[in-house]
Amino acid sequence: MIKRTLYFGNPCYLTLKDNQLQIKIRNELKEEVITRPIEDIALVMIDHPQITLSHNVIKELQAHKVVIVSCDDRHMPHSIMLPMEGHSEQSKRYRTQLKASQPLRKNLWQQTVVAKINNQREVLRLLDKPYGRLEVLSKRVQSGDPDNIEAQAAAYYWATYLDGFIRDRYGEPPNHLLNYGYAVLRAMIARALVSSGLLLTTGIHHKNKYNAFCLADDIMEPYRPFVDAIVYDMYINLNLESFLDTTGKQQLLSMGEIDAQFGKKRRPLMVGMAFTTSSLYQCFAGKKRKLQYPAMI
Repeated sequence: MIKRTLYFGNPCYLTLKDNQLQIKIRNELKEEVITRPIEDIALVMIDHPQITLSHNVIKELQAHKVVIVSCDDRHMPHSIMLPMEGHSEQSKRYRTQLKASQPLRKNLWQQTVVAKINNQREVLRLLDKPYGRLEVLSKRVQSGDPDNIEAQAAAYYWATYLDGFIRDRYGEPPNHLLNYGYAVLRAMIARALVSSGLLLTTGIHHKNKYNAFCLADDIMEPYRPFVDAIVYDMYINLNLESFLDTTGKQQLLSMGEIDAQFGKKRRPLMVGMAFTTSSLYQCFAGKKRKLQYPAMI
């Protein structure tokens, strides 16, 4: 079942009633009350300074492995709240992950880079842009990607994605749309990793000592092109050049509903993320050798 992503961009009060999330929305005319089953929620986005959550709400959301994302004054996601424990075998899985050998980590990174480049290729193909260069590069990725094929592919991909476009977090539009989408994606991947009992701070490739989400930043790489495809459509067709409106946010927040191919089965991204993170643990435990990453349909 696809779990819900709830976005709150107006003043409201969130409480619990009968084990359900109760949303009280006040306006000039009346007070509206809406309820949502907590077990159906995956992510809650808080994007207004006049939103109040009771402690019981936070406690129950975390108990059901719901990730809470808070936005800053620019309406951009800037913090993530996750449960400390997400699996019954938490400490065992941590030890298994930390014992993973360097050759295994390099192999997993190779798989990650290949899956990312293949999905970037599919984005260009869907946009009717030349993609043959990425087919060549994906076949050249070696264990650990010592030749940094990922960066070579990215340079070609972004230049072809939009004429003259430079991917820069603080750059010109549609960088702001990509930033928002990637932040949401990162939260979703982090939630799936925690649910699989994995340690976010220890990645298979990313090693920045200031980054608490190294593993999420690794595993989200093949998922990024799904955000890119949404952003391209928003930027070209909706003309969202400088302002991310509610419609745009809804499109990015609903990315979990996009269908993708996971092995022989088609699944929504939100469902498939659990298969990806589960397969990652199985690789760490020596029970599998291949990660189940999404492939664009």
